[in-house]
Amino acid sequence: MAADNDDFPTGPGSRSDHVIDHVKRMIATGELKAGDRLPIEKDLAAQLGVSRGSLREAVRSLATLGVLETRQGDGTYVTQLDPGSLLRPLEFWAGLQEATRSVDILAVRRVLETESAGLAAVRLSDAELDELESILAEIDAGLATGELGPESFIDADAAFHRRIALASGNAALAALIDSLMTRTLRGRLWRAITERDSVGEAHADHRAILAALRTRDAERARIRMAAHLLGVELFAAEHPVEDSLPRAFEPELPI
Repeated sequence: MAADNDDFPTGPGSRSDHVIDHVKRMIATGELKAGDRLPIEKDLAAQLGVSRGSLREAVRSLATLGVLETRQGDGTYVTQLDPGSLLRPLEFWAGLQEATRSVDILAVRRVLETESAGLAAVRLSDAELDELESILAEIDAGLATGELGPESFIDADAAFHRRIALASGNAALAALIDSLMTRTLRGRLWRAITERDSVGEAHADHRAILAALRTRDAERARIRMAAHLLGVELFAAEHPVEDSLPRAFEPELPI
């Protein structure tokens, strides 16, 4: 049976691309908002001049990207458009990168987190400062008793960085940082295992960052964060053999 001509590309991009662009414009202009239901399939297909097959293909693509969600028997809705969900493909991509590419990802993360620290310094609340202090106090206790293992330290380290990113008040920036964190955690864990003093040094950096945040000194916070992450970046550049990290210590990739 011959295929419907509607399913073939006409001009730049396919019919499904046309649908994707149209839905994107509807969201960008406010015609569709988070939580809104799309028009029923046959009406939307007629409105856009495409087949229902092309429309369904576009909806599947947008659902994969986290823009739309199809509810069985109820229709298709715009999601809450949460930055973390929309940037999940970036997190997946970062997790697939080889060890040799971790330096590149760390460099990007350093740029992003340096800015997040500066923003957090002038925006974070006293309650958020208390949360950061609580995270570091747990590390203090673990170091004092000698019971702080590499994995526990990395978990606390990640929580500290995520809390600062959220305190920046920039949801897109925080989501980008979180998306890149999974891949870089592996290198940090390898450093914690192989360099005896690295945990203590990193914790001292954390304390310096928190001190800068407490004084609301944005530039100092940026410098402290940049210096902290540069240490990890230099280690990754000098030790590109992190693939020898035992499987038992590897952070799980997001699913």
